Amino acid sequence: MSRWGASPVAADRTRFRLWAPDRPEVTLEIDGGEAIAMTRADDGWFSAEAPVGAGARYRFRLDADLAVPDPASRAQARGVHGWSVVVDPHAYRWTTPEWRGRPWEEAVIEEVHAGVLGGFAGVAERLPSLAELGVTAIELMPVNAFGGTRNWGYDGVLPYAPAEAYGSPEDLKALVDRAHALGLMVFLDVVYNHFGPDGNYLGAYAGGFFHTDVHTPWGGAVAVDAEPVHRFFVDNARMWLEEYRIDGLRFDAVHAIGNPGFLDTMATELREAIGPDRQVHLVLENEENDADRLGAGRYDAQWNDDFHNVLHVLLTGETSAYYQDFADGPAERLARCLAEGFIYQGEGSPNHDGKPRGSKSGHLPTTAFVSFLQNHDQVGNRAMGERLTRLADPDKLRAATALLLLGPQIPLLFMGDSEGSEAPFLFFTDFHDELADAVREGRRKEFAKFAAFADPAARERIPDPNARSTFDQSRPEPGPDAAEWRALYRELLALRHTHIVPRLKGTTSLGAHAIGEAAVVARWRMGDGATLTIALNLADAPVCFPELAQPLFARGEPGAAASVAVWVEA
Repeated sequence: MSRWGASPVAADRTRFRLWAPDRPEVTLEIDGGEAIAMTRADDGWFSAEAPVGAGARYRFRLDADLAVPDPASRAQARGVHGWSVVVDPHAYRWTTPEWRGRPWEEAVIEEVHAGVLGGFAGVAERLPSLAELGVTAIELMPVNAFGGTRNWGYDGVLPYAPAEAYGSPEDLKALVDRAHALGLMVFLDVVYNHFGPDGNYLGAYAGGFFHTDVHTPWGGAVAVDAEPVHRFFVDNARMWLEEYRIDGLRFDAVHAIGNPGFLDTMATELREAIGPDRQVHLVLENEENDADRLGAGRYDAQWNDDFHNVLHVLLTGETSAYYQDFADGPAERLARCLAEGFIYQGEGSPNHDGKPRGSKSGHLPTTAFVSFLQNHDQVGNRAMGERLTRLADPDKLRAATALLLLGPQIPLLFMGDSEGSEAPFLFFTDFHDELADAVREGRRKEFAKFAAFADPAARERIPDPNARSTFDQSRPEPGPDAAEWRALYRELLALRHTHIVPRLKGTTSLGAHAIGEAAVVARWRMGDGATLTIALNLADAPVCFPELAQPLFARGEPGAAASVAVWVEA
């Protein structure tokens, strides 16, 4: 039982807790019931019990002018400023109680946004098609409650409560249940490095939740070294894994937490709580390329932005902003990525004014790296939200897709990839008044340093994040050649599950090198002793591929422009 929030202790009785060290008194208000003065302990915890059960609405009154939702609310009524709702975490009747997960090596993940797909029920409707394609897991962008009804999820303020716009806690559990029935894992993106700007009341009663002297892009750093704050987040992670039976978590931008010790302790606590009977996977997003956080007993993998960034340069020729780090010798950099995981392993980053980035990673297994050609960040953080189908040569994109899906790293797709979607994925929110203006103007100023948007008139074309049309445009509609893309993904994933996945455990690099300005060859010794070789040419001119036996897969004449060939030799 979490120390935070509302916990039913009987069918008609609930215990409520709140850490409010800055307040001398707190009153529990029950919608339609009597107010109850909460008992304060010396460490700032307030508690009370009330004769109510699941479905009861409540809030905490701090003074005559301010009543706040429970920061650990399991559900909300009428938004993040409204009443919190008592939830019985054990009420849902699972149809797949025997599910224990799948090995990490089998993961082929599709990242999805529940909102643009029609909520939890809309995502559930897409699952049979994904399973048939060969996808083995979905990864939900954050589902925690946020201000308004439209958001990427990274402006969440109530991490325990699924967003009302997507559905109820029971709807989310039904989605997970349906996925498990189809053999699909479910991963969830969680945000522990900051809170959003609309509906975060923690500062009004628990200033110690943040380090005001440690600055982040969102304000003071979250004080994860404080025991109540540590518990808040670790218990939240446990809730998703235990009560919702989520199969894995992706921890957003952990470099912004700035506390590796917290990360290590959290991983240990989660693995001890789950035990050996379930296969649960923990993944980091970490701009610091910190290899020490990865490995047995810690985190299974990290999203490898380096893989995406260097391939984006090769596919599009773009070299501005963070892509400048990959502009020099991109083929050699891709070769290092395929052989060793991270490209930046302590070298200075031009995009960070020469500051060293990363650590040695060649000793890690290939499955310690989640690779992708696109994700919500890399599409949606573009001013106009263009996908690679709008930016890259289609034959080169298909060749890069083969590298992604037949390589020994863990592949991640973005919703719409397998249907050649050309729809943008834009940055969207649902803020109002001054906050809406600040977000809109801040978004446009963000791109002023780019040549294409140096003119204020050009920046005016950047879609307003708060406009309903921005959200509507972001649905991943199939592209005009969707059938061809889907056939390619189906073929590649069938080959992956037959020839790559069974051999992944124990795979080691045999080296990789550039064979042209935009061409590489990489080789790996697979776990069963077989050799995997991939040759990729993203240039406009031919190169010489290795002369090997009949390839397992080839697209284009081997060595020709925009070609790829894959061999598995026992």
